[in-house]
Amino acid sequence: MMIASPRMLELFPVLAAFLAATLVACSDNGNDGRKDGPCSGDPVLITNECTDARLSEVSTTDPEMRSDPRPHYFIEGEFLGTDARFSLHCPLAENYRGRLFQNTHPLLGALLSIPPGSITFALDSGACFLWTNQGGEDNPISPEQTQEPGFEADYGGYRVNAAAMKAAKQLVFDLYGEHEAYAYLYGGSGGAYQTICSAEHTAGVWNGYVPFVMGTPHAIPSLFTVRIHALRILRLRNKFPGIMDAIDPGGSGNPYATLNQQEADALREATLMGLPPRGWWNHPTLDGGPLALIAGYVPIFDPNYTEDFFSKPGYLGFDDPYGSVAAARIQDGVGARTVVGVQGPLLVLEDLPEGDLVGSTLIVDSGAEEGKHGTIFTSAPGSNAVLVIGIDAANIIPGDLVRIDNSANLALQTFHRHQVPESNEFVGWNQFRRDGGGLIYPQREVLTGPKGAFNGAGCLASGDFDAPVILVQNLMDIDAFPWQGDWYYGKVRELQGEAHSQRFRLWYIDHAQHNSPAPSNTAAFARTIGYQSVLQHALRDLADWTESGVEPPATSRYNVIDSQVEVPASAGQRRGVQPVVALTVNGGERAVVAAGEEVTFDVDVESPPNAGTLVQLEWDFEGVGDFPVSARLDGTQTMVTRQRRHVYTEPGTYFPVVRATQQREGNPDHPHARVQNLGRVRVVVAE
Repeated sequence: MMIASPRMLELFPVLAAFLAATLVACSDNGNDGRKDGPCSGDPVLITNECTDARLSEVSTTDPEMRSDPRPHYFIEGEFLGTDARFSLHCPLAENYRGRLFQNTHPLLGALLSIPPGSITFALDSGACFLWTNQGGEDNPISPEQTQEPGFEADYGGYRVNAAAMKAAKQLVFDLYGEHEAYAYLYGGSGGAYQTICSAEHTAGVWNGYVPFVMGTPHAIPSLFTVRIHALRILRLRNKFPGIMDAIDPGGSGNPYATLNQQEADALREATLMGLPPRGWWNHPTLDGGPLALIAGYVPIFDPNYTEDFFSKPGYLGFDDPYGSVAAARIQDGVGARTVVGVQGPLLVLEDLPEGDLVGSTLIVDSGAEEGKHGTIFTSAPGSNAVLVIGIDAANIIPGDLVRIDNSANLALQTFHRHQVPESNEFVGWNQFRRDGGGLIYPQREVLTGPKGAFNGAGCLASGDFDAPVILVQNLMDIDAFPWQGDWYYGKVRELQGEAHSQRFRLWYIDHAQHNSPAPSNTAAFARTIGYQSVLQHALRDLADWTESGVEPPATSRYNVIDSQVEVPASAGQRRGVQPVVALTVNGGERAVVAAGEEVTFDVDVESPPNAGTLVQLEWDFEGVGDFPVSARLDGTQTMVTRQRRHVYTEPGTYFPVVRATQQREGNPDHPHARVQNLGRVRVVVAE
């Protein structure tokens, strides 16, 4: 491959004009200068030999030298006649290694900023970083907008991304010289749907894929409805602290011990759906999460559901043995509440009803937005302010009258019971099947999940792809339950047979949730690890796999038992790319000591085969997530044993943590692909 010299920077103004003219010119007649013409198929198959008729002409800005986060070339592009945009960040010529990394995402790029560190990682990997807005205003941002005329699910799902990558390949061809660039796509959550649809419905555009924290076609909205049902029931008598005490190291191991029948049923239902029990640790701040963004699909596809929930046998709103639904129901009268202020997107009401209002409906009864219905997405703690989706706060003024009704939200909490898929491969729903056949609850005519999944990505995953895929799934994820990774692995094995091992890996990551914790969220680091470094590891392994034939670490070993994913205790057996940390205190997972008494911690850390070596060990004796004691390792070992002693002077219960870091190349100073795991124990310090 020929790479141009750094002097190319001097030619940027001329080059930019040439690129813009060339890219537009080659799109004349809607066939991108190729003989095969427009792309076709249902869903549309995008190849290098066809042109997406809706994205046939592209124009770019003059390439620009930028210094942040380090010197690189920056180009912006737009597809003429559309709102689709992209940006390209490329390394200097001497650092370019002939590859492009593209990140896709669950919401439109116009609404989200580039994830921190993405550009730096790509530049350090010798890659350009490509980011799109997935169509911008041409692509819907709500379930309601997917029903508007002209909506094409695959447009924002993968077509804009594919068109941008094809344009980016042309840009780097002219920027660096004649070569065929390698391209890699990665995305999580809704972006995982998009990444998998890209793998299954394009050819020759990308050379490999890293989907992460993925769902199944039935995930929307059921994996969130089961959560809000459990949250409502288990908060009635403040049962979460006791549940977590049982689950945490040194606990009884029986989270049901103090629960009544209603509470036990709610916790068991969520667990059998696949929600990992350790994921409840942050219960004081949990709500429906993204549910408010997708709940609109239910009234669209099943407009009579809420009415049936309260009026027909077999639904909890009608057959509630405990009466908790009726007690929780809020039905304001017309104009019951007054808006007293508007703070940006927030509406401040004179008063709010008690309870969790997230997901409740707010109806405007007077003013410019009269008659509009919105969904309360969040409420500000300690105030009467609410953020409402579906209502333009700019049109609301103090004195406008509104009302709140949570009937639809209450009905939604057990919607998953009435959405049982036909196939038992979706293991979370098998709890609703009778042993002798048949289903426990009445079922709706429409299964909402597949429709929502299709609208978000343009296809339903099948397991049919040709280029390599590395799937990353997290074991503490309460938004994308871990078993869903195994579901897709099953589809791949079923379709591809033994050949799947030549192009597929599934890595399970322990102590990781749906989103990596923010640096300011110290408490989260006492229980969870960030997994962005795992994605970096996967992308570099994917590049080596594709470009050099170097196979990545093996798929994780695991079992799915009652919808929960369980992994072996040792790294050698577990495989994948994450180290395993085994921590004990005074020889066990729990120690009871007196204040001032010395305790002994022993830790054994092991790296899985071919995944790197250990470079750092950190200790947090208080269990608050700050890790004040750190030991640098030299990167030569895959197994480390250490012992430390500590004295607690204040009574209380502590959960000390040890965090280990492994680096892909074994370089202690390398900032990327630093994969972590942790171990926790319990220390009870008596008076």
